[in-house]
Amino acid sequence: MSHLSILPTVLRDPELLVSSLEQLGFCPLRGGLMRGFADEPQPVDVQVGLPGGESLGWRQQADGSLALVGDLQRISRSRSLQALITRLTRCYAARLALQQAGSSFAPGTVSVHS
Repeated sequence: MSHLSILPTVLRDPELLVSSLEQLGFCPLRGGLMRGFADEPQPVDVQVGLPGGESLGWRQQADGSLALVGDLQRISRSRSLQALITRLTRCYAARLALQQAGSSFAPGTVSVHS
């Protein structure tokens, strides 16, 4: 990576992030290091490899949010990566809404069928 950057996000739950990535067809890895500028290792809590050799990671911040870790210069120029982040955010938000609805209607269950 030429320039590893950390970008705050609204994502907060690593489990919902992992399940959302899996739903989108990725095989997320928990933990590990990503190479940053001058090969400086950056720890992440969740990471995925993308087609083309790019990687994205997320790191839990002190406030509980998950920060996106990646080469944001390349991401900002790639429509496919921008679309992926949009799809991931929507998938995460839908899963979070279902989780919250399920806890609001306990002991019932909330599910979506397609």
